Amino acid sequence: MSDTALDIQQIHKTYKSGFTALENVNLSIRAGEIFALLGPNGAGKTTLISIICGIVNASSGRVLVGGFDSRSSYREARQRVGLVPQELSLSMFESVWATVRFSRGLYGKAPNDAYLESLLKSLSLWDKKDSRIMALSGGMKRRVLIAKALAHEPEILFLDEPTAGVDVALRQDMWAMIRGLKARGVTIILTTHYIDEAEDMADRIGVINEGKIMLVEDKHSLMQKLGRRQLILTLPEPRDRLPDSLADLDLSLEEGGMQLVYQFDSQSEGSGIRTLLRRLDEVGVEFRDLHTEQSSLEDIFVSLIGGAK
Repeated sequence: MSDTALDIQQIHKTYKSGFTALENVNLSIRAGEIFALLGPNGAGKTTLISIICGIVNASSGRVLVGGFDSRSSYREARQRVGLVPQELSLSMFESVWATVRFSRGLYGKAPNDAYLESLLKSLSLWDKKDSRIMALSGGMKRRVLIAKALAHEPEILFLDEPTAGVDVALRQDMWAMIRGLKARGVTIILTTHYIDEAEDMADRIGVINEGKIMLVEDKHSLMQKLGRRQLILTLPEPRDRLPDSLADLDLSLEEGGMQLVYQFDSQSEGSGIRTLLRRLDEVGVEFRDLHTEQSSLEDIFVSLIGGAK
């Protein structure tokens, strides 16, 4: 098995209206990883997924899925991909069982009722297998979408905003299932507005904005490179201002003057904390507690997108 599950080469998409949704997108997804694609609304996430899944044609460029060209070898490429879309796209009058059996057959897979039973049980859908889709709650319909995407045992699973508007129980079930799929070697690509989910789940992070890939980075490396750390010192009593002699330091008074916050680069050789503490002592600024905080992935994402505008 190749180390690369998905190879996206110079994908460009301009619609008839003249709007350019994607511009020269290059991206390589490793087999068996969880890759989170982050970006604001309208950044091009859904368009890119739709091109990879063969729903939308690119204006130019090439997509290789498991080594198969998504255009010249469409069937072979498409068989390897499962998609859980943002919008509910189900036949409301069909039963859950008929829906997943049909989806499996659609991709040329031989019947395997034992696998489908196991799949529905893992999504807490087995007792609903004979129910019509229209009779299900919104959360259950979302589970059916996932079952439908997994019915043909794809090697790559796309989750486009999978937990938007779903309840906490489904979200937890979904992530447990995703971890299980990853353990079996399935490649997971997700877009999400819940950046804490990406921080928790992903191996690598990609950021897309205005149709362009801004960065692709190992999550831990990204946190180290772009993450700022703060030293927070709690003061015994509020202060109105800091001594002028400390003006050259990256210091601020917060929480009504009760906290002194020092920003430092987690990647630099010296944090400057020792110097800070010495100088605070010299000018008589006392504190009763101190701790450090690391920037979250959301902080990093907001700074990247904000800096691109």
